[in-house]
Amino acid sequence: MRFEDLLVVDLATLAAAPQVATFFGDLGARVVKVEHPRGDPLRSLLDASGAPLQWKIVNRNKECVSLDPERDGDRARLERLLSRADLLVANMTAQRLARRGLDEPSLRARHPRLVAVNLTTWGTSGPWADRPGSGTLAEAASGLAWLSGEPDGPPGLSPVGLGDHLGVLQGIVAALVGLLAREPGATAGERSFHDVAMLDPLLSLLSARIASADRDGGDPPRGGNRFPTVAPRNAYRTRDGRWVALTAGTDELARRTLDVVGRPGLADDPRFADNASRVRHVHELDAIVGGWIAERPCDEVVEAFARARVSLAAIDPPSAVPANPQVVARGSLVEVVDPEIGRVRVSAPPCGGTIRWLGRALGADDEAFRAWIERG
Repeated sequence: MRFEDLLVVDLATLAAAPQVATFFGDLGARVVKVEHPRGDPLRSLLDASGAPLQWKIVNRNKECVSLDPERDGDRARLERLLSRADLLVANMTAQRLARRGLDEPSLRARHPRLVAVNLTTWGTSGPWADRPGSGTLAEAASGLAWLSGEPDGPPGLSPVGLGDHLGVLQGIVAALVGLLAREPGATAGERSFHDVAMLDPLLSLLSARIASADRDGGDPPRGGNRFPTVAPRNAYRTRDGRWVALTAGTDELARRTLDVVGRPGLADDPRFADNASRVRHVHELDAIVGGWIAERPCDEVVEAFARARVSLAAIDPPSAVPANPQVVARGSLVEVVDPEIGRVRVSAPPCGGTIRWLGRALGADDEAFRAWIERG
């Protein structure tokens, strides 16, 4: 399978499912983004400067085509497009898929070679199949929001689309499995329609927590930045008002941590000698570690723990990330010039992909698309 030989049709809206198609566009596939003439709602979500940055990033490397499936001519054009496509990406409820003839039986009958990935919050089966949703709701239903936040505060919602992004990753895997199953001699199965729910990878992420709660018959309290099975693990404030994140998940790392903060003898103290004991006495341990950190500037703290080979890093705001020497050295951010919003730095595509252009204007490729699709 060569990515350059693939034709991907992106019928999805908003920010999650379209990123499945974006992955293939980054690696050279031809991706046709099909929007209603009203435009994808993501276009209207603007950042503080008034730029549709999320639209631009999510829909990079795609040809933007506007079609109204209620019109006979546009419906026929979409059908011809699907007949040529290798992969369809959508995010529709079960009812909407059936209404538009994009459900599994319909697609299999008309386009047997087409692989389809439908990414929604709840999936297309079960009693919630036709409920509205979002990655945030998947986080709520999975138990993640319950576990997030301070012990005496409300449940916490992620400040980023974590549920969405995990769903995207599972959608990419599903698409690759479906495409590989078409290859001669493949043993990956013959499923061509992949129903992906954002809820499922979140349940996988929380598998141990759910299993523990199910066995014990009770729910753990929220722990803020602490971890229920590892200590020390927390965010600590430094003397100059910055913050650092520390996690020392083994007895050896905990011993080195106590060495760094000038309390080597405490590694043999029964309160801190093993991880279970450290978790029980986490308040005392945090007072010792946090007290030492609070007396020193951030750079000194980071250097001291790096010398001791203990996992600690400064907690940087987004504005500082582009200057991070590790980010710079790896080329993790790339600068792209867009004709509408100018220069913008975005995360580099994974797996050696490239960004040829950011999301285009609504209907930017209509004329070229219609000429191509009508040629037959």
